Amino acid sequence: MPGSDQPDPGRATELGMPPGARSVGSAGPGSGDVPPELEAVVARWNPQGTALLKAVRSAVAASRVALIGPDDANTTLLRTELARFEPRIDLTEPMSEVGAAVESTLPTGGAPAAVALILLDAGSTLGTDTLRLVRRLRADGIRILLAMNGIHAYGDWRSVRAHNLELLAAQGGADLDIVPVSARLAAAARTGGDAALLDRSGLTALHAELTASAAGAVDAGDGRLAALTARVLAETRERIVAQVATLRSGAEPARWREERATLLAGRDGGRATAMSTLRGQLHLARVDLMTEVGGQVRALHVAARTELDRLRPADLGDYPDRLQQAVSELTVVVDHGIDRRLAELATRLDGVDSGDVASAHRRRDPAPRVGPDPEPRHRGVEDHLMIALGASAGVGLGRLLVSPLALVPALDVASIPVTLLLGACVAWWVVRARRQVADRAHVRQWVSDALVNVKAQLEQRVATAVVEAETELADRVVRASATRIIDTDRRVAELEARIRRAAAEQPGQLAACERDIATIDRYI
Repeated sequence: MPGSDQPDPGRATELGMPPGARSVGSAGPGSGDVPPELEAVVARWNPQGTALLKAVRSAVAASRVALIGPDDANTTLLRTELARFEPRIDLTEPMSEVGAAVESTLPTGGAPAAVALILLDAGSTLGTDTLRLVRRLRADGIRILLAMNGIHAYGDWRSVRAHNLELLAAQGGADLDIVPVSARLAAAARTGGDAALLDRSGLTALHAELTASAAGAVDAGDGRLAALTARVLAETRERIVAQVATLRSGAEPARWREERATLLAGRDGGRATAMSTLRGQLHLARVDLMTEVGGQVRALHVAARTELDRLRPADLGDYPDRLQQAVSELTVVVDHGIDRRLAELATRLDGVDSGDVASAHRRRDPAPRVGPDPEPRHRGVEDHLMIALGASAGVGLGRLLVSPLALVPALDVASIPVTLLLGACVAWWVVRARRQVADRAHVRQWVSDALVNVKAQLEQRVATAVVEAETELADRVVRASATRIIDTDRRVAELEARIRRAAAEQPGQLAACERDIATIDRYI
């Protein structure tokens, strides 16, 4: 600033300003009267500071404020952080006993304090004792401020605060408010020099409330108001300077460009990766399902052969129906396996709904048919040969059995009919047994041929289901990736607009910041 703008030290002291402070006429910070243009700058950059200055000009705290809350580390840290603000709030020692607080708002006796600060737990709702305390203090004409300390440790503190306000309104305290604060966030903001974090901690808002509520007025000539105004202006200037540094560094546009490059790199919405994963998983599912079908058909074949060996000859004619029922049951098992495997496949794909794709959209064909019933077995040369062999064996067996009768000459002729009868019986038994064995072998061969056809139909069923699932899942992948592409394009367009707007507005923003800095520099 030019040297002519330097004020006279004696004049600054007369105005209630510390030596070296600047002023313009009588509207400097030392006079307690902030010009409108300077107040507008502070309001834009430091809203909490504006509220504090207004509170100081109206009524600031020269009296003590009774502190009612637990005497723990959080309360101690809160008092420590509040003590760093100007004007300093004179807090009493914390009173954790509600009964003692009702009797007096000052633990050391004397006149009761005009303001009481009640600390609430951010993790629990108001109790009956606290509500009774609020009613007693309000009945005694004491102004009450409620602060919810420790909001950094509770994610649901907003719902707890809303419930507490409802309880207060039910007790006639609808005009009361609860200020959410966190002394730990304030300490972290002070350590890191983060003004935005300090505002989020709520300490500045609580200090402004305490300043406005406390009784008494500050003598403008004691320098406290001048110091407070100078500190608010200095903080505001620091915020503007930090914004200027941010604008000139181009950190935000650089971050936006990096984000845009990342979005453009994945602009396809993961379609290529999803389609490659889909093809591999479908191929693996087809191989696994084909293997399962082959194993299940082989197990059914073994069970059918075992059942045929134990089946009575009279029941062979009904066996095709029994085999058809077994094939229908096997088809249900195969369908369940297909649905389960395709549903698992759908859940593994990114961007695809995890619903039951197979059961909702797969075509349901009837169970495979085992084919026409086995044709009647035709008699061949083997049957005639077995008749001849059976008769020959029967006659030989008959002669062997009646050979003792040949020793008696009178019975020799009678043995011939017996021999022939025994030969016919043996021949009939041999032919019957041969026919049963041939019929069983005929049905067994028919079962083998039928199950080969069933296996082919079940494998076709698997292939059809996999192809249908591939069509639908590929469509879902395309639609999901198209949605992500549209969203990516929208975000890229927003980032490009931000980058262009930042480039266009940066000179004007820098000029505005410099004007605000110059405005502050004229008064400090």
